[in-house]
Amino acid sequence: MDNRVMKIRKAVLTDAKGIAKVHVESWKTTYANIVPDEYLNNLTYESREQIWINNISDGGVYVSENNEGEIVGFSSGGIERSGKYNGFNGELYAIYILKNYQGQGIGTALVKPIIDEIKAMGLYSMLVLVLEDNISRLFYEALGGKKIDTVEVQITGRKLSELVYGWEDIRNIF
Repeated sequence: MDNRVMKIRKAVLTDAKGIAKVHVESWKTTYANIVPDEYLNNLTYESREQIWINNISDGGVYVSENNEGEIVGFSSGGIERSGKYNGFNGELYAIYILKNYQGQGIGTALVKPIIDEIKAMGLYSMLVLVLEDNISRLFYEALGGKKIDTVEVQITGRKLSELVYGWEDIRNIF
């Protein structure tokens, strides 16, 4: 089976179902033993699909497809949402890739269009939030992200630490 992904493109509304599937499956593999099982077991394709229908409409969502045209990863980003980090104007909201497709350069390929969108808005800095126990934080470090903060989040009653990584100038990432 050829796992190489040939296509990265801007998401359209009909991608919501495929994005929702990747979102739920990625959470279950990435966050097992980090996020409470109760939360993971309650994730449904349907609830996520509705969220992604709204997000796609707002723009800044990209998908990666395998050779069969199935969505195997996605990213989303835009203007920084919290307003708490002076000097960081853009944000990578989410990037998820099915486990079997990780480690093949898809993450980098999905970050590029988000950075292009942020730059097109005239913004040149970016941040991303990632759970401290998520090994994917190493991906952000490899892209030059610097840890600028740690925040506490609660998921189904469990306190978790989320790291905030920032890039002061996204023009030098690639």
